[in-house]
Amino acid sequence: QVQLVESGGGLVQAGASLRLSCAASGRAFSRYTMGWFRQAPGKERERVGAISWSSGNLYYADAVKGRFTISRDNAQRTVSLQMDRLKPEDTVVYYCNAKFLRYDYWGQGTQVTVSS
Repeated sequence: QVQLVESGGGLVQAGASLRLSCAASGRAFSRYTMGWFRQAPGKERERVGAISWSSGNLYYADAVKGRFTISRDNAQRTVSLQMDRLKPEDTVVYYCNAKFLRYDYWGQGTQVTVSS
């Protein structure tokens, strides 16, 4: 069992930066592929970024490439999403995800609002 708690969301102006953090508790954090997803009302949840257990493999959605950076610290059991040059269309709830084999865990989400 893994519990995930996100933090760092908030209200910013377009062009600003935010850093989301996800703290994990539980066992074997380093085995999990960690990801950040986001979901707008009435839309499907979409994957924004993902990072493998060794940080050797990274994924970014086209909409955030070059603006967002995902990183993890296995010793601290945290994963972060640095979001730069934010746009109003980045306004959604962001969720942290931990996945390993059949195990799939989600945080409660954190709201990011970008004003124009």
